[in-house]
Amino acid sequence: MLRRGFQAVVILGHHGTLPGATHLLPRFYPASAFGSSTESLVSRFCQEMTKSKNYALPNASWGPDMLSLYDEFLEKTKTDGWVRVPSFRSNRDHIQRFKLPLNLSANSDKSDWRLFTRCIEREGQGYEYVIFFQPSEKKSVCLFQPGPSLEGVPGFTHGGSLAALIDETFSKTAYLSGEGLLTVNFNIRFKNLIPLGSLAVLNVNVEKIEDQKMYLSCVTQSRDQQTVYAKASGTFLQMQLEEDSSGQ
Repeated sequence: MLRRGFQAVVILGHHGTLPGATHLLPRFYPASAFGSSTESLVSRFCQEMTKSKNYALPNASWGPDMLSLYDEFLEKTKTDGWVRVPSFRSNRDHIQRFKLPLNLSANSDKSDWRLFTRCIEREGQGYEYVIFFQPSEKKSVCLFQPGPSLEGVPGFTHGGSLAALIDETFSKTAYLSGEGLLTVNFNIRFKNLIPLGSLAVLNVNVEKIEDQKMYLSCVTQSRDQQTVYAKASGTFLQMQLEEDSSGQ
């Protein structure tokens, strides 16, 4: 999500303070940690925006495995409480009341903002993925078909591109599970290479929530679950959103 997360690993550590700094992050009030219920967060985040392209919808580049598993999870949205998470070109389209820490501000013109995992416009060339979220169980599944622009070892997916997508799936899961927004820590162990154009399935779970931190795990594997591509874990900081003046 916010790629400053990797810097935060070094800066924050376990204490969340810098030498000479009184408060690195906005003050957090435990009593209001879940001021926005999971249901309201999902409703607010997952609304379809008719004027914006939703990159989480199938396109002509999706292969048979991607399409068939997508259809399976789409059925689960009707029967088992899963939610298809829409994906637009910028997180600004999702999270509109997030206040950056350290008095940071975005200097780029809004027309230039682009989510890292949606930075390749041509369909099928880069990140093709869709996230499904299960609110009651606080878990997600991300279907990922890497395109040729994500190559590392010839013919296979660059490990860094997988790490970025796991972090993005972590961030969406953390946010929808209770306003987890900033990456504090991220660890990954690669097991096998992902062939370009194939389907990888990211299974993400919220393991625990304590001390305003959310701890998540991810196992990335083939559809038949016979090949594990990577295992990862991450810690996210809960950040209370600013009040919605519209009353929604």
